[in-house]
Amino acid sequence: MIAALKAAHIIALCIWCAGLILLPILLHIYGRRPEMRSQAGFTEFRWLTHYSYIAVITPAAVIAVSVGTVLIFALEVLSAWMLAKLIAVAGMVLLHAWMGHLIVQAGEGRGDFHLPMAGLSLLALVPLIGLVLWLVLAKPSLEELIALLPSILQEPRGNPIPARLNPL
Repeated sequence: MIAALKAAHIIALCIWCAGLILLPILLHIYGRRPEMRSQAGFTEFRWLTHYSYIAVITPAAVIAVSVGTVLIFALEVLSAWMLAKLIAVAGMVLLHAWMGHLIVQAGEGRGDFHLPMAGLSLLALVPLIGLVLWLVLAKPSLEELIALLPSILQEPRGNPIPARLNPL
């Protein structure tokens, strides 16, 4: 069962990461073609960007995150590298949402949109993907980095969770 979950997680993550790399390139290169000035070219561009984002990339992201969450609890992985990985994945989720915003802008702009260069999002995305890959494969001890944090962030405050926030 765990092997099937890991396989589903890896496959969904590969599709999600490939899609996140493809989208800014697609918006930048394909969206600036001269054919975009015609209705047929604009319709093709809008269909391609919306379909890839809504029908392929977003479901892959949802599957990757949800199966990854199940794996965290199933394997009881509660270490510092996992928290760092989750922070990097949160950055990927933010870039995913930003790409969706750019796709909506491009679809509604009818050629009058000013999209950022593809390199801007790739400069943030590729290191995040590499960081996630490195954290998962190396499982580094991050104790030296944790020691650099202020002491207030290194230890619990000793206060109980408020009853209204405690799900148990």
